[in-house]
Amino acid sequence: MHSEILTQPGYTSSAVTEAPARELFPGIRQRPLWRGPSGAHAQVLEMDPGTSWPHRDIHEPGPEEVYVVAGTFNDGARDYPAGTFLHAPAGSWHVPATTTGCTLFVFYPEG
Repeated sequence: MHSEILTQPGYTSSAVTEAPARELFPGIRQRPLWRGPSGAHAQVLEMDPGTSWPHRDIHEPGPEEVYVVAGTFNDGARDYPAGTFLHAPAGSWHVPATTTGCTLFVFYPEG
């Protein structure tokens, strides 16, 4: 084993089950996993069946990257099953929703 890996500056891990859930909208929870010094951050978004964002989700100041971990995610235009990766460039938008419920890993490389 190489225990020195764990002592490297900035090297970290997070357990989703230990991340505090914050309800953004009814049935939609955010679990923060990591935030870097430049504002980049990673989170898990849990959406209960039949939930949707109440307005356009605009990607500012930078892009949003989404990996569908479980369930089926809808961006307001089409469904994306588990295993799908989406990249939304800065300035783009969508209206997140799900009929089945879903879990998403969301990364904001520019904050």
